[in-house]
Amino acid sequence: MAGLIPPFTHETATKKVKAAQDLWNTKTPEKVVQAYTTNSIWRNRDKFLSGHEAIVSFLAAKWERELDYRLRKELFAFKDNKIAVQFWYEYRDAVEAKAGRTVWRRCYGLEDWTFAEDGKMRKRQMSGNDLEITEEQRWFKEGVDVNIVEIGEEHW
Repeated sequence: MAGLIPPFTHETATKKVKAAQDLWNTKTPEKVVQAYTTNSIWRNRDKFLSGHEAIVSFLAAKWERELDYRLRKELFAFKDNKIAVQFWYEYRDAVEAKAGRTVWRRCYGLEDWTFAEDGKMRKRQMSGNDLEITEEQRWFKEGVDVNIVEIGEEHW
């Protein structure tokens, strides 16, 4: 994400969003955390945390619960050092998997990001809602490029 520093233009904000999408799709907490300041503040649904150690711990637990996680992010709005993002991700529920069931979920949400001068994120707020979906309703199946899936206006 080198060179993607505030103040953002439409082009650099879009690139920042897609770089974050690609980073999160690695599902590697130690890589993801490098995009955040050491004292980054997060609100993720009902969880409040800050700092690299807390972020890594949170992400590791998240991806243990959310199997086969696939994410898409799109630029919603931007100004100066702030970006708003709309996102969708799908995952297979690990609790259900341990019980021998396959249950897919899709999360719909928005994020509010604030960046430090060096381009690292210093604040992230996320609100999202999960919906159970069938295998047939999945968008982000293995091998599908999340960026080219047509997402209708009813899902925006």
